[in-house]
Amino acid sequence: MDLQLTYEIIALLVGVALVAGFIDAMAGGGGLLTIPALLLAGVPPVATLGTNKLQAVAGSFSASVTMVKKDIIHPKHIVFALVMAFVGSALGTLAVQQMPPDALIKILPVLIGAIGLYTLFAPNLGEVARTPRISDKLYQRLVVPVIGFYDGYFGPATGTFFSLSNVVLRGADLVRATGMAKLCNFATNLASVLFFAWGGQILWKVGLFMMIGQAVGAYFGSRMVIKGGARFVRPVIVLMCFAMVIKFVWG
Repeated sequence: MDLQLTYEIIALLVGVALVAGFIDAMAGGGGLLTIPALLLAGVPPVATLGTNKLQAVAGSFSASVTMVKKDIIHPKHIVFALVMAFVGSALGTLAVQQMPPDALIKILPVLIGAIGLYTLFAPNLGEVARTPRISDKLYQRLVVPVIGFYDGYFGPATGTFFSLSNVVLRGADLVRATGMAKLCNFATNLASVLFFAWGGQILWKVGLFMMIGQAVGAYFGSRMVIKGGARFVRPVIVLMCFAMVIKFVWG
């Protein structure tokens, strides 16, 4: 796809991507910034989703590398989850190119708002590991691909869904859950990029420039997660959930 944007607009998009990468690495929700920014720049809706995924893959990769280097999570421990996340996202990406997510946009504020309230009022959420509520096999075979499909189909708050579901359903502490979320989010972003590219729905020059900002922001955001722990991540998740609800309801 060919759309000419001025270098001033591209520079602004890179700045937005940097902030989004920082937020995404901590709590998810970076798409709350990058998707409206791309739309305001005049990028068509489906191409906005495709270009957003291209720049997001750099942020999730940067955050994943940081988490692995800091010994928070290792890809070899969640290989099947990564495969299922990839497959789910690929299906979602194919679906959104045929059927725009209008109905999902109406439902999403309620779901995200509920997550924000739960995170706000749940005592000591994710501060220590707890007894799992479902098996790891069920989580990887059912929950992960469903979230992956959502990410390929629409995307905002995917990192939040991955990390909070891991805390609530698998009893993980919030820092390790965030580490797993980054790796799964990289798998979903990669699948989306491949299938959006196949459909010709990516602005490559814009997306590649934005990747730089995403990677830098995600690096510093993931380091904040590691240093701050659950007591730092939890209020950020609450803040981002309510910010997303406001955005979806009042535009």
